[in-house]
Amino acid sequence: MAHVHIASREATMPYLPPRRRTDAEVVAWVRDVVLRKATVWVAVGPDGEVVGYAAVEGDELDALYLLAGVRRQGIGTALLSAAKAHSPAGLTLAVFQKNTGARAFYARHGFTVVDSSDGSRNMENEPDLTMRWQPVTNSTRTDG
Repeated sequence: MAHVHIASREATMPYLPPRRRTDAEVVAWVRDVVLRKATVWVAVGPDGEVVGYAAVEGDELDALYLLAGVRRQGIGTALLSAAKAHSPAGLTLAVFQKNTGARAFYARHGFTVVDSSDGSRNMENEPDLTMRWQPVTNSTRTDG
């Protein structure tokens, strides 16, 4: 998972500043924080390698990362579907404003922008957006 996290960010977000955490620190963060606090789903390739993962804590999608070579194969959609099923009341996520690919992916899956920031709330100091998916509920109306 740590490898997917690092490789995905480097491949899809070249605008980010250099990483502050070493590979070992990312491994420790995944082990000690992500896996202990979040519900996690992983996608495994045919050779048994982890190729993607999603993590949800509460009603927040904290992470959805894929290796670049497996994008546009339905893996991200499958991981997001698992997260939505786990959080049927809705999900919130943060995405960098410059990450147009992720923004479009989430919009296709029903997320809408509910807030924006100048970057002061993330360690990269990169302007971001808060997006929210709220399931559509069918209300039943009975006319007497």
